[in-house]
Amino acid sequence: MKKDKLNIVTIWWWKWSYWLLSSIRDNDNYNISAIISMSDSGGSTWVLRKEFNMLPPWDIRRWIMALSREHDLVKQLFDYRYDSECSVWWHSLWNLIITAMSQITWDFDKWLKQVSRMFKVKGRVLPVTLEISDLNVKLEDGTLIEWETDIDLKLNENSSPIKKAFLTPDVVANPKAIRSIEKADFIIISFWDLYTSIVPNLLVKGIKEAIENNKNAKVIFFCNLMTKPWETTDFEAIDFIDTIEKYLWKDIIDYFIVNNGYISEKLADKYKSLEKKKPVKVKHEKYFRYKSYKVVQADLLHENTFVRHSYDKIAKVLKEIIWK
Repeated sequence: MKKDKLNIVTIWWWKWSYWLLSSIRDNDNYNISAIISMSDSGGSTWVLRKEFNMLPPWDIRRWIMALSREHDLVKQLFDYRYDSECSVWWHSLWNLIITAMSQITWDFDKWLKQVSRMFKVKGRVLPVTLEISDLNVKLEDGTLIEWETDIDLKLNENSSPIKKAFLTPDVVANPKAIRSIEKADFIIISFWDLYTSIVPNLLVKGIKEAIENNKNAKVIFFCNLMTKPWETTDFEAIDFIDTIEKYLWKDIIDYFIVNNGYISEKLADKYKSLEKKKPVKVKHEKYFRYKSYKVVQADLLHENTFVRHSYDKIAKVLKEIIWK
């Protein structure tokens, strides 16, 4: 018999998780805990990290927006940037608010609670770690690339494939993130950049162990719609989940969700020529024949001229899995 409320834990980076969180935010049957990566080092985030020695604030912003009951107003407020002639034009209003909060109280957990209360957040936003670290990758030819932002900037068409990712220094998981995983009924690992967005969460000490130790939770992994140039250039669906299992251990994932919605040849060619991306799909079903997880192919596409996830369709797939 299903419980009245289910504990849903999400593990991901900020970009498209915004839509997934939005899709389940208003379901009163879910207690939501959003665990977020702390490896961002780009743009104004890096400036604040360096000057104030603080955890990256930008990633937290998306989760606050997605889970806020005052969603539209908060989105406008957090997205606001000052005019370029202003001395603080480089920063969003959100960055200034969160930096001020961190200076008022050095207790990260305390100011995050206050911000969540201020913007009427439903659920909990939990940094994967409370310690500062940087993401690095080693390529198959031995090349080392340090910092999350440099991975995006330095990879190119001549780069060797990524061999492994790691954090420096090694950091331990936020105890509250661990407890939320231990109590979870469902753990959702979402789409976006495989090595620079998803994997960093699994590199934090204690996260994969907590997932492994929760024998009752069902683990759901949503695959990307498109590849990312130079990071996952030639990946098919099987490559995404094989990489996740490399950092999470095998036989942990229960459901692997892959889009089978139709992407026109014209649109696919557009992405290939302009962004060096291609659609991700289950190319050969025989590769999944003896896997421990169930492959769920579903139309996840938003109906427009861009390749985007539909959060309504995501919510439908989740509902079918969770409440079956």
